[in-house]
Amino acid sequence: MNAPLLAKVGVTFLQLSLLAVGGANAVIPEVRRAVVVRYHWMSDETFTHLFAIAQSAPGPNVMIVSLVGWRLVGLAGLLVATIAMLGPSCLLAFGVGRVWSRWSHAPVVGMLQQVLAPIAVGLIAASGLILARAADASIAAGTVTALVAAFVLFTKRSPMWALAAAAIGAIMLRRMGMPF
Repeated sequence: MNAPLLAKVGVTFLQLSLLAVGGANAVIPEVRRAVVVRYHWMSDETFTHLFAIAQSAPGPNVMIVSLVGWRLVGLAGLLVATIAMLGPSCLLAFGVGRVWSRWSHAPVVGMLQQVLAPIAVGLIAASGLILARAADASIAAGTVTALVAAFVLFTKRSPMWALAAAAIGAIMLRRMGMPF
């Protein structure tokens, strides 16, 4: 086991945990920046694949953190990254929740709710844009991203239909010998 890397993974995700306003998806750009750009622990392609696995699996979106830890340091990395990401934010949420319930009728609480909602949405939108740029290594991939985004924005159908269509399209392109 690589103890220095394990410690670095723990510290990195502990810090990111406290920035996760709006959930784990809100800090995906920072997770990517740390894992790919700052520490060079993996490539953009690998990170994007882990993100896709985390999103397609049932369960919480924070699974990306566990997968990154697992990829870097094995089972110990999975446990350390997950606990480092969930522990501080859970404790902070518990503390803030107690204060919030006590002061829920105060005008400043309503103002904070109005301010935090667009921040969370903006962080999540930035996550999508950063991941799209990392994943769109070809014209075909960029086209799929644009089509899926349009499908989700302009229809009321489940995004699973877009996922299924993209998977079928990718399989067809591969069988025709075209890269995707």
